[in-house]
Amino acid sequence: MFHQISEKYKAIQASICTSLEACDRTGIFSDDPWERSIGKGMTRVMQRGEKIAKAAVNYSSVQGLYNDELSKVGGSKGTFYQATGISSIVHPVNPYSPIIHFNIRYFQLSSGECWFGGGIDLTPHYVDEREAIWFHSRLKSICDAYHPSFYHDFKTEADNYFYSPHRDETRGVGGIFFDMLKPSNDLTFNDLLEFTLDLGKNYAPIYNSIITKNHTKPYGNRELMWQNIRRGRYVEFNLIHDRGTKFGLLSGGNCESILVSLPPMASWEYNFQVEKFSEEENTLNMLKKGIDWVNLPRYE
Repeated sequence: MFHQISEKYKAIQASICTSLEACDRTGIFSDDPWERSIGKGMTRVMQRGEKIAKAAVNYSSVQGLYNDELSKVGGSKGTFYQATGISSIVHPVNPYSPIIHFNIRYFQLSSGECWFGGGIDLTPHYVDEREAIWFHSRLKSICDAYHPSFYHDFKTEADNYFYSPHRDETRGVGGIFFDMLKPSNDLTFNDLLEFTLDLGKNYAPIYNSIITKNHTKPYGNRELMWQNIRRGRYVEFNLIHDRGTKFGLLSGGNCESILVSLPPMASWEYNFQVEKFSEEENTLNMLKKGIDWVNLPRYE
């Protein structure tokens, strides 16, 4: 079963890369296979495309002892684990296009315990309410096909997870996030597997629609500076709070693959202050937990 799931995830990686290449038109993914004592994987990276500044789609299949450090992310201590999954990040060229992140993963322990995790979230440099409403509506449609509580529960988890307390702001407009998702009375193992595969199949089409719409918007030095400041906040979250980054480094994974989610450039301006009533101030005001995106008014 583990091998079958791993192969399905590997196929999702290939389809995402093909879709993003078709959307970008000039960017091509490089292939960097890796193998270590803990397992193997494939890191695929696009850089300096027409619409995409940097994109990565990683696949891995690893195993080892689920020691005390690793067990801090959940599960039983002292058992043998196998884990497989894919993760992806896209940093766009145009500041009016958002950053997007996606991952799906499957863990199983020798104790018999197993679970799924993953999600999709959007990090705009400039929040566009219509775009956020559409994005969340798409995710809700996928979730609703599997369980009526999925979107509400996973959206709340995303709000709480993608939050930087030292900044008192969310990383972006959220999305869905789930972990330790296990079979139950109303959800079979296959239901959960299909849910993760469905997210993988929808990830690139969702983002392609957004980046294509925004790619031709005019921008200048002001917008580029703000993009790099927001990228800096993205870096802070990934290095300080992200559990996937911590797990990858603690498990002895390929550090280049683990840190490939970082943007090609970022900035940290000391005590940077936005102008009152500006697009930048509006974005900061929208980086809050608990916004009910799917029920916000759809302004024409």
